[in-house]
Amino acid sequence: MQNIWKGIYGQESAKQALDRIIDSNKIPHSFLFIGNEGVGKDFAALKFTEALNLKFTASEKVEQITNLIASFSEPYIKYIIPLPRGKNENDGSNPTEKLNSDEIQLLQEELKHKSENPYYKISIPKANNIKINSIRDIKKFLSYNYSDIAYRIVLISQAHLMNEEAQNALLKSLEEPPNGVIFILTTAFPSMLRETIRSRCSMINFQPLNNQNIKNILVDYFKVESKLAEKISPFASGSITNAINLIANDFEELLEKTIFVLRYSFGRKFHSALEQFNQILSDNDSETLKLLISMIIIWLNDIHKFRLGVKDIYFLDYLETLEKFNNKFPDISLTNIIYKLEYLSSIIQNNINLNLIALNIIYELSALTSK
Repeated sequence: MQNIWKGIYGQESAKQALDRIIDSNKIPHSFLFIGNEGVGKDFAALKFTEALNLKFTASEKVEQITNLIASFSEPYIKYIIPLPRGKNENDGSNPTEKLNSDEIQLLQEELKHKSENPYYKISIPKANNIKINSIRDIKKFLSYNYSDIAYRIVLISQAHLMNEEAQNALLKSLEEPPNGVIFILTTAFPSMLRETIRSRCSMINFQPLNNQNIKNILVDYFKVESKLAEKISPFASGSITNAINLIANDFEELLEKTIFVLRYSFGRKFHSALEQFNQILSDNDSETLKLLISMIIIWLNDIHKFRLGVKDIYFLDYLETLEKFNNKFPDISLTNIIYKLEYLSSIIQNNINLNLIALNIIYELSALTSK
């Protein structure tokens, strides 16, 4: 049991809390794992499932059970994720029966990637919500009797993507689950879940990963070259998902675009600044826009560090830009602009027009230097 958390970087407080629950033998029937995307919540849920079952398992079955849990296999794990809606699908359909053959194959491939690399983010086109079909399918899972299995887990990933109807359906299953069944909901946005769901769950908080954690995960799980992993990790905002997106979006180019957006916005060259955003928004890529906002916030935080003489500056390759800004605007407070940018990033998920958000960012940055 000492190595049960092997492979999970960081999250010491969450692991300690779960260890105490395991040792207490008083296991709540439902949990809410809360934390930013890409910090290991689903991975921790797998390891928790493994720990609970191995505690009551004969040694000769350990490897078999570990492999089944790691691959999200029933009857140990009922893994519920966002799925696309199939052609002619209705609320009585099986969650996957109306998907076409290409979608089924992609789903299988993505689950395989996830089982091989628990930090991998499943990505399926048009999988924007957790369908009520998937929630209703839980009843079938609960109806089976596996007396030889200590604990079975219903793991709902990105639980905030359940709509109101799906959340209502889940409540019925949450109220009185069979003995030996535990619900684990993972989310970065707990406020999007009904209070009646949150109140029934024991909450476990997951923290952003530190830079060394990010680097280690990139190297160990994604085979990223060590120097690149070290360079990217400070810009990932504690999320391995962000780090992978930075690599996918050409990290060096994104750094340059950040500097161009800042220069053009501060110089009130609105058209040029918007052109930089349009290059990113051409594919309506909300995740890349979030990354760019994060990069701008990091640059603004670097200004704070530069003023205080702190050497741990992330935009070290663009030190001249920091110096010029600080020399020209030494007394400008950056607290409000950072707060506004964080807010704009948070509302991207609400399907607000991305061009409108880009214009707001440019306006807020230009207003900073016009005072």
